[in-house]
Amino acid sequence: MSKLHGRVALVTGASKGIGAGIARELAAAGAAVGVNYATDQSGAVAVVGEITQAGGRAVAVPGDVSRAADVARMLAEVTRAFGALDVLVNNAGVYAAMPLEAVTEDEFHREFDTNVLGPLLVVRESLGHFGPAGGSVINIGSGASRMCPPGYSIYSASKAALDAITGVLAKELAPRHIRVNSVNPGATLSEGTRAAGLYGVGSEFEQQLVARTPLGRIGTPADIAKVVAFLASDDSGWLTGEIILASGGQR
Repeated sequence: MSKLHGRVALVTGASKGIGAGIARELAAAGAAVGVNYATDQSGAVAVVGEITQAGGRAVAVPGDVSRAADVARMLAEVTRAFGALDVLVNNAGVYAAMPLEAVTEDEFHREFDTNVLGPLLVVRESLGHFGPAGGSVINIGSGASRMCPPGYSIYSASKAALDAITGVLAKELAPRHIRVNSVNPGATLSEGTRAAGLYGVGSEFEQQLVARTPLGRIGTPADIAKVVAFLASDDSGWLTGEIILASGGQR
């Protein structure tokens, strides 16, 4: 039997990239999946179509994670469709590369609203939707919180904040039998990173990253999704408050 058979999961920001890969992996492991999107409805519908065509269960659910009203509707729709929540993956995130001189208040709030406030609002709302047996919250952080790449001061700070939130909520929610862990990807090829010219285009920057990665390649959404599926399952039942750097050994 699939290790997530009968479980219900919500993945935020799952219309493409790492989020879509996570949604597919959880569904393949047996979970019914809410595929959240903020603007890319067609992408979310396509992910749902892939899951259902493979025999899984999924539904596309709109919502901006930085807005409490949207979050409430999103959780209500998922549990109305599938029942009580078992797995929550906070994947929705935004970033922009810029030197310190280009930092603006608007960009700071854009990134922190989605990357920090968003997971807080989603986890808070989810407490009314997990069953009495609890479940698993998996935050998708970033290797940037430790590696601190130049040009990503806001993004790195937002993901460092998410690391701290993971540790706090692991302790705070343990009495509810809710485990909270984080998966922090290193360089990962996705639609967003390819469009930004970061990876998948044979750039000098990509070649330098590969050279610094012991396993010798850029990561994929599937690499990250497998770690998330482990944290979603009972196989990780003795883990909470962990920050797993999924980076191919890059530090």
